[in-house]
Amino acid sequence: MGHWANKYVIGLTGNIAMGKSAVRKILENFGAYTIDADGLAHQTMSPGAPAYLPVVETFGRWVLDREGRVDRSKLGAVVFSHPEALARLEAITHPVVGQGIDTLVSRARQPIIVIEAIKLLEGNLAAQVDTIWVVDATPELQLQRLVEKRGMSPLEARKRIEGQNAQRDKLTRANVVITNNGSPQDLWAQVESEWHKLLNALKLARKTDTQSMRPVTPTAAPTPTEMALPPLRPTAAPEATKPRTGTLPSLPPVHKTGPLPSLEDVTRPKSEPIKTPTPPPQPTPAATVDIRRGMPRNAELIAQVLNQMLGKHLTRMDVMTAFGEKSYMLAEMNGKIMGVTGFQVENLITRVDEFLLLPEAPIDAIARALIQAVEDASKELQSEVGFIYLPLNAPAQIVQAFTSSGYERMEIDAIKVPAWRDAAQESQPPNTQIMAKKLRPDRVLKPL
Repeated sequence: MGHWANKYVIGLTGNIAMGKSAVRKILENFGAYTIDADGLAHQTMSPGAPAYLPVVETFGRWVLDREGRVDRSKLGAVVFSHPEALARLEAITHPVVGQGIDTLVSRARQPIIVIEAIKLLEGNLAAQVDTIWVVDATPELQLQRLVEKRGMSPLEARKRIEGQNAQRDKLTRANVVITNNGSPQDLWAQVESEWHKLLNALKLARKTDTQSMRPVTPTAAPTPTEMALPPLRPTAAPEATKPRTGTLPSLPPVHKTGPLPSLEDVTRPKSEPIKTPTPPPQPTPAATVDIRRGMPRNAELIAQVLNQMLGKHLTRMDVMTAFGEKSYMLAEMNGKIMGVTGFQVENLITRVDEFLLLPEAPIDAIARALIQAVEDASKELQSEVGFIYLPLNAPAQIVQAFTSSGYERMEIDAIKVPAWRDAAQESQPPNTQIMAKKLRPDRVLKPL
């Protein structure tokens, strides 16, 4: 039994470049609440955050950049080369991160939690979770990802790999192993299979003990009837490899983006569209907008919309790869696709870098519905602030939709919270304006 009552917590780990974050994002799409413990550790060292002064006092002001922030590359060069220095850093950050995790898990409304942590098994966290999932990949792929995706030299990449505890030690303690040697679609299918196994176990546990969320190991294998779940949708439509032309088709229904108060909501079939009344002013009194979550079955359609609106040449597999980093929402009205938005909620910060409405879309109705859908999803993930990056030449009506929803135009220098400012600066695409809104009154890592 884990540390948190009425929660089932997955501890997700694996060495660098194995694909932990991609697995975490997939589980988030399935309805889990997810936490990036390593990302929280970075936030604890932001100016004013609890670990900032202890880190500066321990390692010296030379680890700061010109703006007084901890330069992670400088600090990393030291701690990943000297185990004693890494231990001193972890002694500072881990207690703060632990408090943050406890707060996030306790107030999460989702019954299933995922905590990603590269040092999950080396600290106290392993004893607090209910199960351990380890993401694995071949050493050759691990090295290739560090060089190609993170821009490391082969020597630097090998040094980083060798500085970590052996991957085989993690594998020996795994309850579930996710092998990430194939395509993004292969990874999604693997995670989806394990997710449904978990839901089956949780359902069986609820039958056995209605007061507990903990899965039990039955003495005899359950019958197919006992373990039945709604049939899985295929991860790709049969015609997925055939290019689509002409008018954008309507989407198959996906799942609700609203509150997830119970296990039943997580296990409910994702087959019915959610009708969201269009906020006023409405183009017609009866107009409704269907908001649908991007999933593998509509990845090709997402690529088609992005290509049409941005002049890109994305494939279905490009979108599947993007699912490892971000989520998509699609808006449909009267059976037609009208808009798509791509967003990421990471380290309690929402970033929207794609907000596209088709030319025939009623701008106000579709914009407001997508804004509300992203905001609802962000609040479910306990996001503290939302940053939307709109093109400098975005139509005034789209900007007005954000303004009417409580967002305001903001320059980087006007963002007062250092962690928020850093996140906005790192992720803002060129030639864009920032629309910002505070989504919660409190913060997890309160300033000193």
